[in-house]
Amino acid sequence: MTLRENTHLTSLAAKQEKRLVKSLGRIDIILFIIAAYISLDTIGSIAAGGAQSLFWAVFLVITFLIPIAMIMAETGSAFPEEGGPYQWVKFAYGRLPAGIASVLYWITNPLWLGGSLSFIAFDAFSSYLLHIKPGSLNEWLFKLAFIWLAIFLAVISLKKGKQIINLAAGAKILLLALMVITTGIYGFKHGFQPFDFGSMTPTVSGFMAVAPIILFSYVGFEAPNAASGEMYDAAKDTAPSIRIGAVVSALAYVLPVLAILLVVPKKDVGGLSGFMSAVETIFSVYGGASKFLLSLAAILFIFGLLGLGASWMMATDRIQAMAAADGAFMNGWFGEFSERFGTPMRVNILSGAMASIFLVAGMKLVEGDTGAIFTVVLSCAVSTLLVSYLIIIPSVMKLNRSFPDVHRPFVTPGKRRGFQIMGSIVFIYILLGSLGVLFPGTVEGILGIDYNFTDIWGLTRGQVEGFTLGTIAFDLVVALVGFALGKNVRKTLSSQSEI
Repeated sequence: MTLRENTHLTSLAAKQEKRLVKSLGRIDIILFIIAAYISLDTIGSIAAGGAQSLFWAVFLVITFLIPIAMIMAETGSAFPEEGGPYQWVKFAYGRLPAGIASVLYWITNPLWLGGSLSFIAFDAFSSYLLHIKPGSLNEWLFKLAFIWLAIFLAVISLKKGKQIINLAAGAKILLLALMVITTGIYGFKHGFQPFDFGSMTPTVSGFMAVAPIILFSYVGFEAPNAASGEMYDAAKDTAPSIRIGAVVSALAYVLPVLAILLVVPKKDVGGLSGFMSAVETIFSVYGGASKFLLSLAAILFIFGLLGLGASWMMATDRIQAMAAADGAFMNGWFGEFSERFGTPMRVNILSGAMASIFLVAGMKLVEGDTGAIFTVVLSCAVSTLLVSYLIIIPSVMKLNRSFPDVHRPFVTPGKRRGFQIMGSIVFIYILLGSLGVLFPGTVEGILGIDYNFTDIWGLTRGQVEGFTLGTIAFDLVVALVGFALGKNVRKTLSSQSEI
């Protein structure tokens, strides 16, 4: 299939584009990036690596976050198509690779919503607002309500849903700003934790320990382009929005990680406890008002998590729906956008069902070998987002080479050569991160670094790799079967994308 044939839409896809409603301005795109990009749930996990993690967080801002933001800013402004990454891979390599990339990119998020975000939100609610007995009916109701509220925000019209997303982005910034400012106040009043600058010395083992979680946290600048057809001026607004979002996001990761390391003893750093324990500790400077402010922080934290899940549902469900409408996933049924709301309701509901199933699995498989297996599968399922970039990054690099005449409102420093260099660096990082996900311990083994699978995962090496590869194999089967079922939809090629 030639590049020009790759740019054609099916009749079904062309029909869906007519249902899209212009709703996103530049401020909306910036706030969408903040809502989707800043993962409050991973800040504590990054801080758990100590001072060396802080070094790698800053180093990867310079060598990974900035380059990927640049190449996505140029690609998103030059190819402002509804469905974003799906369309870019299709233009470069055709519908089959695009269909595989879209499944890997999409399937991460309902599993993340049901298997991780809902649990973290519940822990924050139960610990800092109203205690709920673990395993009770109320716990089930809370987590299911969290999942389906996120799906509801994705189902309603973007014009209305974006208002909640904008507020969630504001909640994140407010919480992080309060945390960083109060850390300074706390430090001057009570003193800071001793900071071991010597431990910042970078090591390969330190990099491999935190690279997957940092890389996972630093991807996603292309997410708003899933709704390019719903932006008032995607070509004009995409690049400036990504540039501003990149600066805010970099600060929103590095400064809170530093704050946690300055006030929380190393043994207490990690996951939810790392973030909320830091907030609890530093808010003690407010005396009698500390309990109220801690409750407020928990509300902002939970609301931020809700916006995180909902914004990714909005983005990835649109990508998957456009793939379905374009004949790359199932028979086109999932490609229908709601005439009333202009949203991919059928994929939204599918995502909600998948998130709920994973929630049930997470609630039931919590102990012993089954708990360890669930942890491995969840880790791999969530990290398939990284694996999808092994297809997306080469695709945007090819578009940069193959469509030189396409107008680019934003051009990366160094023009085409600069784009290719940045893309290559990003790809190498993604490859290393993906190896860490699919074959944990492999790079460490090559370098002679000890990696004890039983201590880390509670399973043997063979079992861990079996479940990680099995998870990816399942995703690929879904993608290939979905593509095969889209054969009849692909026969109806219609209009050509305007690129």
